[in-house]
Amino acid sequence: MNDLNFDELKSIIEINSWTKNKAGVDRNGEVFASWLKDLGYSLDTYTREEIGNHLHFKSPSREGKKLLLLGHLDTVFPPNTFEGFREDEEWIYGAGVCDMKGGNFVALEALRNIKSSQEIYNIDFLLVSDEETGSDDSKHLSSKLAKDYDYCIVFEASGVNDEVVIGRKGVGTFFIEIEGKASHAGNHYSKGVDANLELSHKLQALVSLTNLEKETTVNVGKIEGGIGANTISPKAKITFELRYTSTEERDRVLKSIDEIVATSFVAGSKATLSGGIQRDVMQPSPNQREFIEKINAFCDLKLPTEKRGGVSDANIISSQGVATLDGFGPYGDGDHTIEERASKQSFTDRIELVSNIFEGFLEGRI
Repeated sequence: MNDLNFDELKSIIEINSWTKNKAGVDRNGEVFASWLKDLGYSLDTYTREEIGNHLHFKSPSREGKKLLLLGHLDTVFPPNTFEGFREDEEWIYGAGVCDMKGGNFVALEALRNIKSSQEIYNIDFLLVSDEETGSDDSKHLSSKLAKDYDYCIVFEASGVNDEVVIGRKGVGTFFIEIEGKASHAGNHYSKGVDANLELSHKLQALVSLTNLEKETTVNVGKIEGGIGANTISPKAKITFELRYTSTEERDRVLKSIDEIVATSFVAGSKATLSGGIQRDVMQPSPNQREFIEKINAFCDLKLPTEKRGGVSDANIISSQGVATLDGFGPYGDGDHTIEERASKQSFTDRIELVSNIFEGFLEGRI
């Protein structure tokens, strides 16, 4: 069914590249650097002390449109939790086979296909090291580099029916710290300022911002507060997440959050807000539609598309106005679990598709 050799993919799957394992993430990047050097790529390394280095591979530049390929080097499993590589007739198994060492491998093989017949230019490749922990560091670099590109293809896993991703929710994580005043619950109840009670009001106000029709959710995932049953609570804390599908909803909810924080439902309480948007929304756009139409025309197909609630670094590039498509990695399932696997046939199909897209791009027809 499939004659693709997975030995090279096996070699990087067997490297533990948990986000906090800098040595492993960097080793994964070094292997990719050796492969891409053979294709004529130069490398800008963005060195980091506590996480893996971010790697920006650049092909020769010419006049015309620029395409960015985007992937990440890190995975979610600490050493000795899910390691090794195995395969059967239909599937390969291991940490990162679909999320997203497998996706990076698709991009590599497609570039090799193109290099076998022509020079590669205006197609660059960015591999970041901290996507699985929110891209808190790399998102600043990605946003800056995005401005140099017209198109971006991201190699997260494809959909079950080979869908590519045209939309992803934006996500933000926030914290509200509430200050009250402690007092004895028996002797001086009225002298206290109950931070827990203030928290309960704020919690309900936050959750009420959810609008399921517009796919906006505000989830209070953790609450903390108080000392004990006989003490009016002097402090409390709310941890919550916002997900949204449009900038209008983002702005509505952010404004309301500020109002909730500024309002003291319990007289004398004070609140401070921290956190913020991690990755902004990836919205379908006219330039993205044009990108899809050009791919469909050149490749003589109709790309199936979907929107996803989860986020990826596609959000970051798309929010800079770049025509971005995600989901060009292989189909797989069980990602973020010890059952992670990817379809062998999907690798073959995705490599063929991406190779054709690169060909059309270099011919100026995409």
